[in-house]
Amino acid sequence: MIEDSKSQPSAFGEHAGHPADTVQSTPSPAPAHLRIAVSALSDIGLVRNNNEDFFDYDELLGIFVVCDGMGGMASGEVASSRAVAAIMQSYAATASSGAPVRTRLLQAINAANTDVWQNGQSPENKGMGTTAVVAALEADKLILGNVGDSRAYLCQDGQCAQITVDHSYVNELIRNGTLTIENARDADLKGMESVITRAIGVVASVQPDFFSVDLKPGASVLLATDGLTRYLLKEELAAVLAASQFDSACAKLIDIAKQRGGQDNITCILLLALPA
Repeated sequence: MIEDSKSQPSAFGEHAGHPADTVQSTPSPAPAHLRIAVSALSDIGLVRNNNEDFFDYDELLGIFVVCDGMGGMASGEVASSRAVAAIMQSYAATASSGAPVRTRLLQAINAANTDVWQNGQSPENKGMGTTAVVAALEADKLILGNVGDSRAYLCQDGQCAQITVDHSYVNELIRNGTLTIENARDADLKGMESVITRAIGVVASVQPDFFSVDLKPGASVLLATDGLTRYLLKEELAAVLAASQFDSACAKLIDIAKQRGGQDNITCILLLALPA
């Protein structure tokens, strides 16, 4: 159920903040009645010269973050990496506070916004910002927050449903009926395809959206940047995940995005709920 408001896969790479071409698959401790497997991968794509996506997660804290930076030169990398670090640090600092997960996520996203905004006042980083999609465990639920167009999907029983709502120009056209989800990928948007209407660090304050997902064994949650989701519909995501081994699913999704153009950096984190 979606409400508005570790297992044994093989391990890849080293756990840290993760920019381009890094893959993870490590066990996570269980929430109340579940255990969570996590696998993640980032790829520079076929066109960009650098990777402005960044991700990180902490199995013990039960938090998972994907950011997609924007800005001139290397500023996108600066924004996304700073946002991820601020979210992780803030969330860790409130671990013993007793505050609800949603409250802690709001504090963490606000901390990221302040950090990126302040560092974006320097001439070399002027105007930088980043999307963010964050998931945190709360017993057998995931609490999710998002800013921008990086997405979260709940995938179970052979279907994927988008949890988050894009803060984007394209989504505004879909909401007002100008476009449909099916024809949005092929529409001529005159360079507006990647314009987002809300981002971390662009202004002094930010308003994230929050969602709650009930987990059950076998359910998976995919966090991804638009470098992936612009190329695959939710039905295609479901088909790929259903046909893939857990620890190779992110690589298969990224391969498809690259086969279809790979014009942006591509990042995903896949979470799988398993019986305790």
